[in-house]
Amino acid sequence: MHSIGPLRHELSSRAAPDRGWRITSIIASAISVVLLLVVFGAKLQRLQVSSVLLVILVVTLCTVVVVHARFLLHLHQQHRQTASALLTSEHEFQQMADNIQEIFWMLDAKTKKTLYVNQAYETITGRSCQSLQENPSSYEEVIHPEDRSHVLAKLEEATRTGRFDERFRVVWPTGEIRWVSVLGFPVRDSDGSICRLVGTAQDITAQKQAEEQVAKNLALAESAWAESEALRKATLALTQDLRMDFVLDALLQSLTELISCECARIWLVEGDTRLFVAREKLRETPKKRPNYPLTLDAADIPFLQRILGSQKSVLLSDTKREADWHTFKGHTHLRSWLCVPLVASQRTLGLLSVGHAQPDSFTREDLRRAQLLAIPAAAAIQNSRLYECASIYGSELEKRINDLHEAKTALEQSEESRKISEDKFQKVFRSSPVPFSITTANEGRFLDVNAAFECRYGYSRAELIGHTVHELKMWEDPAARSLMLAQLQKGGPVRNVITRLRTKSGDIKLTAYSADRIHFDGLECILAVSEDVPQYERERGN
Repeated sequence: MHSIGPLRHELSSRAAPDRGWRITSIIASAISVVLLLVVFGAKLQRLQVSSVLLVILVVTLCTVVVVHARFLLHLHQQHRQTASALLTSEHEFQQMADNIQEIFWMLDAKTKKTLYVNQAYETITGRSCQSLQENPSSYEEVIHPEDRSHVLAKLEEATRTGRFDERFRVVWPTGEIRWVSVLGFPVRDSDGSICRLVGTAQDITAQKQAEEQVAKNLALAESAWAESEALRKATLALTQDLRMDFVLDALLQSLTELISCECARIWLVEGDTRLFVAREKLRETPKKRPNYPLTLDAADIPFLQRILGSQKSVLLSDTKREADWHTFKGHTHLRSWLCVPLVASQRTLGLLSVGHAQPDSFTREDLRRAQLLAIPAAAAIQNSRLYECASIYGSELEKRINDLHEAKTALEQSEESRKISEDKFQKVFRSSPVPFSITTANEGRFLDVNAAFECRYGYSRAELIGHTVHELKMWEDPAARSLMLAQLQKGGPVRNVITRLRTKSGDIKLTAYSADRIHFDGLECILAVSEDVPQYERERGN
């Protein structure tokens, strides 16, 4: 290719002398023709031809012969040089074609048969150039069957448009598949019609693999982002409302969005092994629907018992391989099943399960997504239960507080009534003409007396308060007081018991004695009324 430029320069530099020889030859030929015509005309008229003219004619003819001989020799030398340059250029082109990494090809536009390919054809297609020479259309077999019709159609179109730019697969004899990028350009004849297509084919298998890996990585990144976003939304939904109904509804919705299934269920544990379906979503309602809610005892189903005991997830690609699957009530129609335990604070709160009627419907990725969802789900269920307990305790506490407020109000009202009653009692106690006394029940120690009592027994209030009836020897017969106490302890009052009491001066007064048990200043006391018997007799007579 480097010799093409100098070759053209050399040919153009030799064009000027060639034109000089041609002009000289033409002029000499024209002069010869004119002289010949003059001589011929003179002979016809039988005129004497000058010897000078004949000499000039001979010289001119010799010049023409020499010029033409020189011109022919020059043309022969130029032809030899041109042929040598063409051979050199063809050799350099062949060397270039044999050493480049791309296929250089040439096709006949009408027959679509190969006119030329370089050695790179063998490297890229795994087939020999000899096979293409023997069958110029055998390149069609190299094209992958799935791409062949499209590529050949585009090649047919290129014979009209002159443009071919396609990426497609080629198949080696060993079955290996590689990718090529093919570019084609037109070669036109003198009429402007496309007579050939030439172009290159480059092996882009590594580039295509890199593109596919990038696309795969992008798909994985997008999938991971979508999964992360779905889990974020699920976690947010599970924490928006602590009520159990809301938590279970949000959990079921998130589970069906993350994993495509025909049956999704949320199981909650009661006791140690009892399970019940708290929420479920079925694509098709079974003809024989179990009683709702579906309940079962994991102790009767060994693989469920293992899940609860080990707290490990399970993926059954085909439930027919599970020996105890027929004991799983409400799930016998499923062929694929996935289950993840809901664990919080090392306690199994329940299970997440999804099922499908076709085997091998779930992957490890589905299991991983369910496990990621189970983490916030278990926390949300535990928080919901704590919230419900707190709500119950809060309601009970609020009720108790209300009861305390009511009791406090009633106590305040009672205290107020008590104060009013005490005030009335004090007024009656102080102003009554009947002797009143208040003594402790056990010791008989005086706590209070009224003025009538002071007047009847001759003691002042100060002499009585703090002293017992035994110290003052007010009861003539202490046993009578003991009988009175025994009657009061039985719950009944003492009314108008005739007894004998001693005054300060030592006089004995016959007394009609009445008593009741009361509480006074936090002590169990006796409120006693003592009247003169004559007065009592008069009142009795009335």
